[in-house]
Amino acid sequence: MYNNNFEFEVYGRNALFCDPLFRSEKSSYSVPTYQALVGVVSSVYWKPTLVWKIDRVRVLHPFVTEAKGMRPLDKNFAVNKNSLAYYQYLVNPAYQIACHFEWNMQRDDLEADRNVKKHVSIFQRSLKVGGRRDIFLGTRECQAYVRPAGFGEGTSVFDNTGTIDLGQMFLAYHYPDEHADNKLSAKFWDAKMTDGIISFPDPDDCQTEQKIRDVALQPYDKPKLTQPVDQLYSETDGDES
Repeated sequence: MYNNNFEFEVYGRNALFCDPLFRSEKSSYSVPTYQALVGVVSSVYWKPTLVWKIDRVRVLHPFVTEAKGMRPLDKNFAVNKNSLAYYQYLVNPAYQIACHFEWNMQRDDLEADRNVKKHVSIFQRSLKVGGRRDIFLGTRECQAYVRPAGFGEGTSVFDNTGTIDLGQMFLAYHYPDEHADNKLSAKFWDAKMTDGIISFPDPDDCQTEQKIRDVALQPYDKPKLTQPVDQLYSETDGDES
């Protein structure tokens, strides 16, 4: 069977991984959330045929925070105005990610696109050129960069530090286009880090859940899915894939 497991590194100047319940004064978790890492991988390469699963993340740099004065848009006014707020960011974050993809079984209309070799090939080439879309860590202003790297390569400041209890954290969103229901909800878990490595549970197995609202599944227009990978055009490097 073709291997669809991937390992790479992501790094940047700042990161902001916050609880989705926070609205104004935002403060980052010490470590990235599962959902933020799904966003990183999806920015490298994503199609509705796939569901990205994050297996592990390795924290390379120490927890250093920095407060910045921000002027976010306040939509409570009749005319949009900016308010004042302080955001607390992580400084100089760097992580190694181990992940894989599974088929989105709620998309029977995309069954013809379930070609493992094709998606593995496109992801690997997209990773080499820095991703298909802008990479960011948590929020849009936290620009980040990716590069191929083996999980466990190099050193981490948390090597041989034992287990650190991180408390209850936001894990991921439950989206209707990946499940057989029409609800959007947030899932939480009791996070632990061992020697700098966080092993994530599957969000589908997480029992702590907060419903946000009902959301109907949106239809998807079927693209050209049966074209062989060597005939596809890659926008990432300008060559035919």
